[in-house]
Amino acid sequence: MVRALSRILAFDIGGTNLKAAIIDAKGRMLTERLKTATPDGCTPKQMVNSLVRLAKPFPRHDHISIGFPGVVRGGRVLTAPHWGTEEWANFELANELSKRLGRAPARLINDAEMQGLAVIKHQGLELVLTLGTGAGTGLFREGEIMPHLELAHHPIHEDMTYNDYVGNAALKKQGKRRWNKRVAHTIGILDSLLHYDHLYIGGGNATRVSIKLPGNVTLVSNDAGLEGGAALWRDAA
Repeated sequence: MVRALSRILAFDIGGTNLKAAIIDAKGRMLTERLKTATPDGCTPKQMVNSLVRLAKPFPRHDHISIGFPGVVRGGRVLTAPHWGTEEWANFELANELSKRLGRAPARLINDAEMQGLAVIKHQGLELVLTLGTGAGTGLFREGEIMPHLELAHHPIHEDMTYNDYVGNAALKKQGKRRWNKRVAHTIGILDSLLHYDHLYIGGGNATRVSIKLPGNVTLVSNDAGLEGGAALWRDAA
């Protein structure tokens, strides 16, 4: 188990902003959260350089946790929907950041799943929906991460994907009232699809949700996207 006094440098990578903070082994923030804009059309090199600059003011760290908006496996990025997959495919983001940041060991996970690790109760089937630039999801059964589903790219209404339907562009175009109706419709579809026991809604636009939510749906802080990074190291020696 990771030492109680360990410092974990956590990154929450988004399509609009990059966020970082130092957290402890329980996910508590030891520093303020810093953020910077995500470069437009971000390449792997631009991403690494931006994250290194973002981390520069922080004190020493023992481990690195990275939440990334796409499909990731074995420390590598498989898909990067916000920036195009071709250049990103199989990019070893965890290894590159480790080398650039003092060779502290780094682990990489989907950003919605990292957020979920901070908020789930380890009871039954729990789903995380993040509302930000796009829509992300993370699914857990009895606290265990299930195989990742890129629901964001599945059709939800006519020719629109979840990203199109409840992403930030839809919020700006439709306005808060109509966007909230879409969020309500999305919740209903996800409930019918997965029959989850609890749904947690996070991400930067969770604060814009104003509809009455079912009893098994909870809004969570966007800071969970960083705090969940502690869970990536709970099995470390």
